Amino acid sequence: MFDKNLKTGAFIVPTGIGASIGGYAGDAGAYARKFAENTNLIVNPNVVNAGGFSAITNKMLYTEGFAIDMFFKGEINLMPSKNNKIGIIYDKAIPQEILNIHINTQNAVQVVYGIDIGGYTITEEEVGVEFFVDKCGISTGNVKNIETLGKSCEKLLASGCDAIAIVCLFEDSFEDNPDYANGTGVDPVGGVEAILSHYITKHYNIPCAHSPAFRDCEIEKSIVNPKSASEYITPTFLPCILLGLSQAPKITKINSNNSINISDIDFLVMPYNSLGSVPVLEAISRSIPVFAIRENTTVLDVDAVKLGIKNSIIEVPAYDECLKLILKS
Repeated sequence: MFDKNLKTGAFIVPTGIGASIGGYAGDAGAYARKFAENTNLIVNPNVVNAGGFSAITNKMLYTEGFAIDMFFKGEINLMPSKNNKIGIIYDKAIPQEILNIHINTQNAVQVVYGIDIGGYTITEEEVGVEFFVDKCGISTGNVKNIETLGKSCEKLLASGCDAIAIVCLFEDSFEDNPDYANGTGVDPVGGVEAILSHYITKHYNIPCAHSPAFRDCEIEKSIVNPKSASEYITPTFLPCILLGLSQAPKITKINSNNSINISDIDFLVMPYNSLGSVPVLEAISRSIPVFAIRENTTVLDVDAVKLGIKNSIIEVPAYDECLKLILKS
């Protein structure tokens, strides 16, 4: 669990931008786990989510992207928590047989790990998720009826849930995205997944994560790239978000001895050329060391030179070297 005697930092790999490490299916998890052996580590779900697996450890703070932005702005604090009561929202558009698979999955995760699942609800209307990769190679999408998620969320919060898992129907399958399967493309669903989780976090100030549901839930029978493999051997990606949400920190504006404030952050680790985000700019303004990892590049191609912040960024070749520098400082 969180140890005040250790350094505390953030290890972030933004989703849907084709990160060479962390742009696939939990492939940044092993790197983050090394950091978490000797530090307390804020991670966004993209770092550790791996379909039927999760790279989460008890020193990691599983925090949704919008909450990370608010945290770095100093607008919220994070309260370490464990065994959160999770409510699950299922999209009305999910076919019954696919929904049954997900319900069996949530029950299995609950039995095996002892996770507290407070119940589930089905949206009153279809959510209407569309996803695609834009001309810049970035994953994005649209949500036609995001408000129906809010109504379901309110029901689960009223029943005592304090973390929310969302499962929406995504009409297309990964079969149409061979580059991702081969470990060279962009995760096509990551961008719109962020839209869904941001909405709940923004409006209800609770931990949230999303898992897609597909009509075709057959397990892949051909060999895919190891970086993508964890998403091709399971009919549902629900386990990883349930494992993460079970110990996600609660969002609070109260600064106490038990909460984590932006002033507690000792470092931020980012891919080499995805530096235009709120956490990076806020960290620089607060003199928090920002490490850019050259071995991890993205399609954003926004590096320190292009942003005019080269003197404020510590560039290192690899994650292992970065960890050594952090532990020595």
